[in-house]
Amino acid sequence: MSEPQWDPYDRNCPTRALLDRIGDRWTVLVVGALSEGPMRFGEIARRIDGVSQKMLTQTLRGLERDGLVTRTMYPQIPPRVEYELTEAGRTLREPLAALETWAKTHMSTVLAARELADAGTRS
Repeated sequence: MSEPQWDPYDRNCPTRALLDRIGDRWTVLVVGALSEGPMRFGEIARRIDGVSQKMLTQTLRGLERDGLVTRTMYPQIPPRVEYELTEAGRTLREPLAALETWAKTHMSTVLAARELADAGTRS
C-alpha cells in the first residue's frame, strides 16, 4: 500500500491544520523556548513575554496532542510537571529558528515598508 499524498492546498487535507499549528506564533515561541531543554510551565511562561496562561496551556496541549511535546509529571509534593520536545518536535527547531532569524534580519525593512504604506493611506 502506498503512502497517502498530502496536499495542504486542499482544504480537506489534515496537513493544513498541522501547518496552522506550526505557523502559530505561540507554537513558534514555545518550540524555541523548549529548544533550550525541558521546562516547567512557569519557566516557559517567563521565557515567552506576553503569553497568557490560557494560550500557553492551549498551545502545550495542542503540541502534546500532535506528538511534538511530552508532558512528564513527577510524583512529588507539590507535583512537578515538565514539558519537553519529542524527537518530532526537535525536528522543528531548525526551520522555526530560520523563521526567527529571518524575522530579526528583515524587521527593519518590514517596518520601513509599513511606515511607507501607512503614510500613503493617510494622504
